Amino acid sequence: MNDTAPLLEVRDLAKHFPVRGGLWARPREWVQALDGISLDLYPGETLALVGESGCGKTTAARCILRLIPPTAGQVRFQGRALAALSRGELRALRRRMQIVFQDPYGSLNPRMTVGHILAEPIRAHGLARGAELDARVAALLERVGLAPEYRSRYPHEFSGGQRQRIGIARALALDPAMVVCDEAVSALDVSIQAQIINLLKDLQSDLGLAYLFIAHDLNVVDYIAHRVAVMYLGKIVELGPVERIFGAPRHPYTRALLAANPVPDPDAPHRPVPLAGEPPSPLHPPAGCRFHTRCPEAMERCRTEAPACTEEGEGREAHRVWCHLYGPPRSPAG
Repeated sequence: MNDTAPLLEVRDLAKHFPVRGGLWARPREWVQALDGISLDLYPGETLALVGESGCGKTTAARCILRLIPPTAGQVRFQGRALAALSRGELRALRRRMQIVFQDPYGSLNPRMTVGHILAEPIRAHGLARGAELDARVAALLERVGLAPEYRSRYPHEFSGGQRQRIGIARALALDPAMVVCDEAVSALDVSIQAQIINLLKDLQSDLGLAYLFIAHDLNVVDYIAHRVAVMYLGKIVELGPVERIFGAPRHPYTRALLAANPVPDPDAPHRPVPLAGEPPSPLHPPAGCRFHTRCPEAMERCRTEAPACTEEGEGREAHRVWCHLYGPPRSPAG
């Protein structure tokens, strides 16, 4: 991680999904799945997105990759604004941005052999043909720990861990600079998770990959990530280096997440942070701080005023938190 310029820059990214009364009806309401997040991803680092289900992690990843169009905001990859690119330019740039999906079976075409699955993106981008293509497919399989002879098999002939290795090999086929791992190990057994995580770390070390790593398991995040962004109801509430987020969390929601994380030590003290109620609906998010309806430290100000960002440090070492507990006090006139 020697480069100082971000590989990926996301600014005020938002995605609102329409709720319609019928197929051709005008939208009645909007689901605010993602509501103005900003983050940077540097070459060779792993940035983890964590938070409860439905907080917008996967929506953020899909908007960043332009798999779905964002409602607002800007995404820059290698200094280029994706929204300003033509279809041809975006297609060429997508070689450098790949994704590994959560389901290692549903993401692979069951009618294609592994060899065809890995060869398809290489052939589509005109990178190799014939014997050279076969050699690249064999090299990809060996890179992820599978025998080249497996190229003639179909996805159903492999275990879940092997299928995820195939998904990783497909992501590597076009020599990407960034790979989005969308819950890439959550569907696997714990022992297989460890193998896949170590494979990802080895690939990062060898190839200089940057990972946007979406996960629920905070123990996995603590092991693989360099920085962490904590999301709640479509917004980032805390972002910083993993050792600071896990060692000295500042936002009440981050503290609650970490307290709820199981620790494999029967003698470790367990002090869960009580959270009242359920997460609000993204159809009607609360005013002010979105976490105030469940926060044990909520103040009157939290109910009406969205918190500004408080930052300690600079660049990738910055620790940012969006909480009135750390922001500037309200003026008497306010």
